[in-house]
Amino acid sequence: MTERLAVTGLGMVTPLGIGVEATWRAVLAAENGVRRIRRFDPTGFPVTFAAEAPLPGEGAALKAALTELAVNEALAMSGLAPGPRVGVCLGSEACRPPWAWLWKKDAPSAAEVDALAPDAPTRQVAALAGATGPRSTVSTACTSSSQALGEAMLRLRRGEVDAMVCGGVDALSEPLMVVGFSKLGALSTRNDAPEKASRPFDLHRDGFVLGEGAGFLVIERESTARARGALVLAWAEGWGCSCNAWRITDSPPDGRGAYDAMAAALLDAGLRPADIGYINAHGTSTQQNDLSESTAIARLFDRVPVSSTKGMMGHLVAACGAVEAILCVLALRDQVRPGSRNLEEPDPSCPVNLVRDAERAALDHVLTNAFGFGGSNGSLIFGRA
Repeated sequence: MTERLAVTGLGMVTPLGIGVEATWRAVLAAENGVRRIRRFDPTGFPVTFAAEAPLPGEGAALKAALTELAVNEALAMSGLAPGPRVGVCLGSEACRPPWAWLWKKDAPSAAEVDALAPDAPTRQVAALAGATGPRSTVSTACTSSSQALGEAMLRLRRGEVDAMVCGGVDALSEPLMVVGFSKLGALSTRNDAPEKASRPFDLHRDGFVLGEGAGFLVIERESTARARGALVLAWAEGWGCSCNAWRITDSPPDGRGAYDAMAAALLDAGLRPADIGYINAHGTSTQQNDLSESTAIARLFDRVPVSSTKGMMGHLVAACGAVEAILCVLALRDQVRPGSRNLEEPDPSCPVNLVRDAERAALDHVLTNAFGFGGSNGSLIFGRA
């Protein structure tokens, strides 16, 4: 029998707060983390709001600060010691050069350029954790950190490591990203009411909201966790992934890629669809994603309760999979399903059992989805400890 994988540490920074408990309290209260952009003057931009993390800075420096806070919280909670049997895997994307470089007379330093690399946060995490085992970076857009957790689970099962520090980080509240995603027609344009802009599965949704944040988990082999007396927060039970091979920005209307990822996660966990008591949907608030995902969920599950926490904190892109995985661990711990902010008129074309407000529930297994531009899909299942 394959050894179980224990989640022993959690850490995150989101637009709703610094730290796991601060974000969790805000999620249960359906608070709003979306407001007018403060990192730059958005006057004249097609979209003037985002879900920014409560930290100063921008670009690589901001990502480093987000990473440090979230990783240190996860390590402190876990009590994990450094060593050669500890690995790192995280989801991240390359940082964009600061706009100031366009007018800079001198060439940027090697350190400044190096900080923009997708694997810069991976190196940072390894140093923070004293992890001298294998390390890797996953860059599959919005699926990045979900896939990083899945890859970490695979390394643990193969016996390559005893523990993995895994998660993701992203910060996209910057001019180039706002303009770029606006040109794609992917962002909500509710500039007059940003707090209502992110509305997954609502009939009047018009796009997603860019977010910032970081989420990290410590996952280890049960024997390792038991031997050092670590508190097991949840079990990491299943992982499934797929590729749509469809379009860059759209999902297939029948949701086949999402279906395949969820079905693979169930198979990996040895569970049936009826065993899942809650799904934290990818639910971006775009027309196509919500329709495709809900179609896949309805095809595989029978009225399982579903919500999307992006209505509160926007879309954290490379970090969303890890952050929402943490919310699932907390849902199991507290036996509660988070609600869906801004769900005023559910779209009848999205045939899922939506949770409006946070509710108490008996939960043994929960599933979380992350789907990315380019057609990558990832689903994770966690079990009650």
